[in-house]
Amino acid sequence: MTTARQRRGAAIIEMALLAFPLMILLFGMSVVGLNLGRHLHVAQICRDAGSMYVRGVDFSQDSNKDILVRLAYPLGLERTSGNGVVILSKITFIPQATCTALALNPCNGDKHVIMQRLVIGNASLKQSEIGTPYAPLLDAKGLVTNFMSEPSAVAHVPFISLSADEYAYVSETYFPSPDFDLLGFQTGSGNYARALF
Repeated sequence: MTTARQRRGAAIIEMALLAFPLMILLFGMSVVGLNLGRHLHVAQICRDAGSMYVRGVDFSQDSNKDILVRLAYPLGLERTSGNGVVILSKITFIPQATCTALALNPCNGDKHVIMQRLVIGNASLKQSEIGTPYAPLLDAKGLVTNFMSEPSAVAHVPFISLSADEYAYVSETYFPSPDFDLLGFQTGSGNYARALF
């Protein structure tokens, strides 16, 4: 028969054995919850940036970049640096018939191309997932010169199907999540969102 003292000792040992896994679960749920909240904020910034871009807001101007900086204030976005990046792209489709009519050779016929590229924030954090035009081809407004013939202007967009004279506006955002990194196992994690207009 066990005594009350022995039962108390067993209860303390059981509690000690359960406390460690429960603390790990609690910590894990907190990190996942914080990251989920961050991802929702990143997705909202992406949609807001794309919505303004498609309506003609000129993000090559510093005053308009400051709008996005204010929207992403808790995440640390700045005009040309900081802890995040917003990438805006205007895309069109060039039919082969247009290339033939203009006698362009080489030409990006029957391909989607990037006509404009604007980057707000720290461009070194992440490249666009749809392609990156060669930097010297961009003018002050982010317009891509020679997009009809430049191979680097080709957009890799399997999720878009445009016809001639149609445009798509793509907004991409990325913010790192260092609290999700595990030393020696996983580094460089972050929240990426894309919106199409």
